[in-house]
Amino acid sequence: MHQITLNDLIINVTRKKIKNLHLTVHPPDGEVRISAPLHLNDETIRLFAISKLHWIKKNQAKFKNQPRQNKKKFISGETHYYQGKLYLLNVIYDIKIPKVEIRNNTYLDLYVREGSEQNQREQTLINWYRQQLKAEIPAIIRKWEEIMQIEVKEWGVKKMKTKWGTCNIQAQRIWLNLELIKTPKHCLEYVIVHEMTHFFERHHNEKFRQLMDQFLPHWSTYKEELNQTPLEPIK
Repeated sequence: MHQITLNDLIINVTRKKIKNLHLTVHPPDGEVRISAPLHLNDETIRLFAISKLHWIKKNQAKFKNQPRQNKKKFISGETHYYQGKLYLLNVIYDIKIPKVEIRNNTYLDLYVREGSEQNQREQTLINWYRQQLKAEIPAIIRKWEEIMQIEVKEWGVKKMKTKWGTCNIQAQRIWLNLELIKTPKHCLEYVIVHEMTHFFERHHNEKFRQLMDQFLPHWSTYKEELNQTPLEPIK
């Protein structure tokens, strides 16, 4: 990977064995990436970027204006998202095994040992988030395997900075962003369907959009909802 510059705009360029140029703008800070065929020189790529400058600036502005969560300290009184709803965190110091419980549809009771540091309180909540997300995923995958008549051979959950999900088409494996547990259930379902649709079509082209329209008619609404989801602070 190397970089080309247009005034104050830095573009990361990667050359691959592909036929066409692919331009993407990535959250959270609007990083610009171009994947280019091996034979194209920098000047051709630069001219392509100039032709897309308005689109680039528009998408960078969208990410810049996107709401972000305040940096968390994992103390009582903070608000934390779970399945699209805000809950008040209530830290309870206890000698038992650390855990999280929902109370009165309002509170996330975070049980930790006396003297627990911030990173320990955070990890307890992350572990709970991961457990809850992993419990939601199998039923959704089974539902869509039957509808789409394909098989997901493997799936996993991990923290990702720029994507809600990824897939390996050959291995029929999908990865889902841990942050999805903070979004409404229909957003999680949208991302799963999105990644499974890539088993039929690798690129985000017209065929892909038609398949998404067929499988999940309101997918573009869910996508926009995800784009408006408050992000974690940039570290």
